[in-house]
Amino acid sequence: MASDPKLTAGEKARVVWLIARMAKRGIADDRQYGGRVHQGDLQRKVDRILEHARKREEQQAKKK
Repeated sequence: MASDPKLTAGEKARVVWLIARMAKRGIADDRQYGGRVHQGDLQRKVDRILEHARKREEQQAKKK
């Protein structure tokens, strides 16, 4: 996997918020049915934030 890009303060806050929501879903799962909590939507949001940060870094590197 490529190295993680540097995140802005806002991006860090959003990623932390999404990870906290993932943890909350995990805790709320009673594991009675094998832990079938779906967190793919939150993971996609984190992936989009990271992809946006990578693109921003590439654009900044081109400018220099």
